[in-house]
Amino acid sequence: MDLQGATDSAIPRQSLTSAVADKLRDQIIRGEIQEGAQLRQDTIATQYQVSRIPVREALRQLDAEGLIAIVPNRGAIVPALSPDDIEELFAIRALLEPEVLKLSIPHLTEQDLSEAEAILRRYVSELRRDDHVSTWGRLNWQFHSTLYSRADRPRFMAIIRNVNNSGERYTRLQLYLTHGIKRANEEHHKILELCRNRDVAAACTLLREHILHAGQSLKEVLQQKRTAQSDSEEGTPSTSW
Repeated sequence: MDLQGATDSAIPRQSLTSAVADKLRDQIIRGEIQEGAQLRQDTIATQYQVSRIPVREALRQLDAEGLIAIVPNRGAIVPALSPDDIEELFAIRALLEPEVLKLSIPHLTEQDLSEAEAILRRYVSELRRDDHVSTWGRLNWQFHSTLYSRADRPRFMAIIRNVNNSGERYTRLQLYLTHGIKRANEEHHKILELCRNRDVAAACTLLREHILHAGQSLKEVLQQKRTAQSDSEEGTPSTSW
């Protein structure tokens, strides 16, 4: 298991389980812990200077979120998502997120819209830098969740966040490998404009199309990469996305 990115020392003892889960979640989403990696409780406990109890509970939490899988005789691993998994995750998003946006738009304040615009400006700036690819998924979520923030549907948002967590490590892959940056930028700006104009129907329609297109293009590029990997002479899967 590669924990090279976790250079912090001991975790503050506010809620050890949540703190360990947060750190592991962030590393998985950023791709610092790669798909297929085995998460060893003793290694994590030593790295973060905690006992194995909060580590075990944190892994259970991440398993419940769908971000890792606890496999008999193997322990906790970061699963590799198949193209069909990706399609399903984006289909779930396409069902839930427009519904939340529909409820949120009438209650969005000018401050909300300004905040979304500021996030979008930073997102656009970060997309120009390949060395900042690890921030793309996080900023994408911040932009969308700001527009959903006035829906007052915490359970919806919890489900949506979990689905986004499961697929976020692949969002940057979709943008990077499918050359989808220009389209994503254009659609984000248009969605924000429609929200500002309180055009609920058009905003929700565009959001659904935006999500489904991203899922389909990512599914296709994953299929191509997995086919190329299986055909390679070395037969060693590349997980350094």
